[in-house]
Amino acid sequence: MARFMLQRVITSIVTLFLASIVVFVGVRLLPGDPALVLAGETADPAVVAAIREQFGLNQPIWIQYFNYVGQALQGNFGVSTRDRIPVAEILLQRLPITLELAGLAILVGVLIGLTAGIVSAVKRGSFADYAANVFGLIGLSVPHFWLGMLAILFFAINLQALPASGYVAFTEDPGENLRRMILPALVLGTGLSAVLMRQTRAALLGQLSADYVRTARSKGVSRNREVKHALRNSLTTVVTVLGLQLGALIGGAIITEQIFVIPGFGKLIIDAVSARNYPVLQGAVLVAVTGYVLVNLAVDIAYAYLNPRMRLAGGAR
Repeated sequence: MARFMLQRVITSIVTLFLASIVVFVGVRLLPGDPALVLAGETADPAVVAAIREQFGLNQPIWIQYFNYVGQALQGNFGVSTRDRIPVAEILLQRLPITLELAGLAILVGVLIGLTAGIVSAVKRGSFADYAANVFGLIGLSVPHFWLGMLAILFFAINLQALPASGYVAFTEDPGENLRRMILPALVLGTGLSAVLMRQTRAALLGQLSADYVRTARSKGVSRNREVKHALRNSLTTVVTVLGLQLGALIGGAIITEQIFVIPGFGKLIIDAVSARNYPVLQGAVLVAVTGYVLVNLAVDIAYAYLNPRMRLAGGAR
């Protein structure tokens, strides 16, 4: 097991290193000059040159990269070129908001997706099975921005039951915070629940038709115990899907936060792109990538515990 975990940790470190290069270079491939944006289109060339020197934009890109990585490893992501606030401070303000939204979306996705998948598999061929499959198809097909606008139109404008947009911190007013996060969480969690539903259904059907279940059935084991044991063995698929869907959840959060005017990571990235704010954009994307890699590392370890054959395949003895 130790060898398996070491392999996964090394793979995660290499992935983070390569991702940091892609993020750093990709940000600089964006059209527009951040120094010119800060100075203004009609600024004196000397002012533009001074801004480039201040933020190190006049150095070779490889020197900029190693300077950035060295500072980032110490928790210093630079200073925002727009308002001169440390990027780490901005990220610490915005990260809890997106984590709350993602956590609520995962809760929605797991509750709806697992329930629908189990019901669909156990009652295969019934109306509930067909309804769950239709729900899964709709959830995978409908884009977040369209679903978000429909949710605002129906729940906020027509029914006036929930706020259409805005954010209130949980520490200020927990009740109002949850009221304003319900719609974004439902919109973001719908796609995840659809994926979980289909994967849970497929995995559970496969386990219910396995030899050990047929043997237990022939011995008179109850249906509930059959489903319980089959579901336990299906959890490896569910855990893997949850880890893989984190990237889609982050991408969906960018759109969802923009629609519902939530000041989280998504809106921060959009604003940073518009302002050519390199330090904020690099820091936000790098933190998001790091989170994605760490979650997938945790998923690999959890998968190994749930499925011992995975450890053996990874080299553990």
